[in-house]
Amino acid sequence: MKIGIYGGTFNPPHLGHLLSAKAAVEILGLDKLILMPAGQPPHKVMPAGSPTGEERLEMVKLACDSLLLRDKAEVSDLELCREGKSYTVDTLQALHEQYPEEELYLLMGTDMFLTLQNWREPGKICSLAHLAAFARNESDTGEMLEIQAKYLEETYGAQCTVIRLPLVTPVSSTQLRELLGKGNGEGRKYLAPSVYGYILRRGLYGTHADLKALNDDDLRACSLSMVYAKRHAHILGVEEEAVKLARRWGADERDARRSGILHDCTKYWSREEHLACCDRYGIKLDPLERENEKLLHAKSGSAVARHIFGEDAAVCDAILWHTTGKANMSLLEMIIYIADYMEPNRVFDGVEELRRLAYTDLDRAVALGLAMSIEDLTRRGALIHKDTQGALDWLNEHGKGN
Repeated sequence: MKIGIYGGTFNPPHLGHLLSAKAAVEILGLDKLILMPAGQPPHKVMPAGSPTGEERLEMVKLACDSLLLRDKAEVSDLELCREGKSYTVDTLQALHEQYPEEELYLLMGTDMFLTLQNWREPGKICSLAHLAAFARNESDTGEMLEIQAKYLEETYGAQCTVIRLPLVTPVSSTQLRELLGKGNGEGRKYLAPSVYGYILRRGLYGTHADLKALNDDDLRACSLSMVYAKRHAHILGVEEEAVKLARRWGADERDARRSGILHDCTKYWSREEHLACCDRYGIKLDPLERENEKLLHAKSGSAVARHIFGEDAAVCDAILWHTTGKANMSLLEMIIYIADYMEPNRVFDGVEELRRLAYTDLDRAVALGLAMSIEDLTRRGALIHKDTQGALDWLNEHGKGN
């Protein structure tokens, strides 16, 4: 098995890091990629005001997740947990002991590769891992890389590979931190949305964003930073569908957009986190909700929308009822309910009929969605929430579901 190790301060991890990591997996045919934020880098001092090691680790986890290489890519806290400076030779030795039969590849940028002979125990590094250096295609350092590779091979018996990267907009971590500190959103284009959202939520790099006054782009980034990347397409799909439906039926498009953005923001919380949030903000839960995380995320998500992001009552209520529905649903609540059910990424029997009805008869579309949900729950032997049945009964009693 080929294992790539990509270390660095990742302060913050940006799109250049992700592009390099993905290229390494593809070009080297890696079976596993380990991203490893450094604890105390031996070659430089962490800038004043840098995030904590735990915050850098969390950003790297979000960046890694955004690669959508869940079976291949992972993050290690090995160097963060180790006391003292983070020497590469120590890391490689530990990984060699963990994976004694596997082939290790040490991934690094051009500057690191060109100075490797100055690192601690360069000979041992070369004996423990194949060296893979990143180089941009437009770079004029090609000849220098070839000379260095030959030197390392002759001096230390190293195995070297140069990975040519496509042209990307260059930005250093220093420049990116400065851009983020300006607070004008210019730095976002160099970051995965989830990483940028985490930076905003934590107020890192001098961003100090007012979370209760975010524009749509920043709110979206914050929401995406709270869920796994595999959920991003669904959230964006619900947002897109909600805005279209709001336009079709005359609802407030801004409220529809922000409801869609936030509706699943607590989707991956633990049951304990949901309950603590609901208890803190006084959201009443019935016994079925307390035991069912699929129902809890609508409740905690509504609380987060209101108390963390300062959304208005219409948005919070649409999030609150987007899973179960309820009797006397507002127009926005029905739009978010059905948008969640039939957004473009959904694939199941009957979804095309739901999509057709959503734009021709919204009441019937919601009623059909409720009936399909009840049928599915019944088939699986699951309990049906009283509000779901109540919502369908309400539509049928008023002739809206027929």
